[in-house]
Amino acid sequence: MYFVMGMLYIIPTPVGNMEDMTMRAIRLLREADLVLAEDTRTSGILLKHFDIKNHLMSHHKFNEHGTTAGIVERLKAGQTIALISDAGTPGISDPGFYLVREAVAAGVEVQTLPGATAFVPALVSSGLPCDRFCFEGFLPQKKGRQTRLEQLSTEERTMVFYESPYRVLKTLQQFREFFGEDRQVSCCREISKVHEESVRGTLAEVIAHFQEREPKGEFVIVVEGRNLKDERRKAKDEG
Repeated sequence: MYFVMGMLYIIPTPVGNMEDMTMRAIRLLREADLVLAEDTRTSGILLKHFDIKNHLMSHHKFNEHGTTAGIVERLKAGQTIALISDAGTPGISDPGFYLVREAVAAGVEVQTLPGATAFVPALVSSGLPCDRFCFEGFLPQKKGRQTRLEQLSTEERTMVFYESPYRVLKTLQQFREFFGEDRQVSCCREISKVHEESVRGTLAEVIAHFQEREPKGEFVIVVEGRNLKDERRKAKDEG
């Protein structure tokens, strides 16, 4: 008996403005046999907005190891399944990697649609070099955090981090400790939303800004990489 494999679509959803949803994403969500959602309540609002009446199934970091095998069997049986997260592209600091890996291993075709990802607009609008960069996402909260910051202190590429408003100031202060207060930084919040804002300057200047104004909204922090040429020039001038 011959079976036709299904397709797994990884579909980005808006990080703020609903108009960032692509026409192709809407069509595929309507056509899919099943839509996997990080939070069915959040995704339900999105689907209702675009008049998408489709079956939603919860798929998140706490249950993905238990649900993935069954999803892969559905794909192998010929179903078309779409994966979305609460906002942005699944797999980028959101669930998605494990399912994609297992689907690929089973011979299922996986297609990821281009679309919203919070760090890209934050990086491009930062004014810092974006031809070469490293994406760090959320730093470890406790174990391994200091070690990672020490490793990044010599990173020459532009660095991109995600952070919650409750930890922005503490994180910036740690960056100052490891990278130096003169390092350039751009803090972008509420991307594509009504109150979108970028605060740019040295770490010392941006820290002072958020000491006076409480950080609000989800943040993307873009930090200048280490500039060895400038360091050598300063050392030469001081010498």
